[in-house]
Amino acid sequence: MNTGNARITLLLAALLLGAAACAPGGGATASPGATVAPASATSAITIRDFGFGAPLVVSAGAALTVANMDSAEHTVSADDGSAFDVEVKGRGGTATFTAPSKPGTYTYHCRYHPNMHGTLTVR
Repeated sequence: MNTGNARITLLLAALLLGAAACAPGGGATASPGATVAPASATSAITIRDFGFGAPLVVSAGAALTVANMDSAEHTVSADDGSAFDVEVKGRGGTATFTAPSKPGTYTYHCRYHPNMHGTLTVR
């Protein structure tokens, strides 16, 4: 594993562990399988095997990091077309964006791979 991939892996592990440690007492609830991130943390979407992973629940305006573990380039594009749209290079590429300020459920997709869909819930 090269140094860049190792750093991304460590960052993602720290983010996921932090979210898991804070979620039970944080007062936020989510559907089964959803990842709940505290308002002060950076949340992560991990693209792996041409999938976005579990639905994510974040606070309005939260910073989101997208990590791409696939070799292909992907996008995280809101279905409504204006809430968010980022491109993520393949092989460990990352991108960041800010969650919408309006609470709600935002579905998204990859523009390059129409079978890829995800859900972001903003509270």
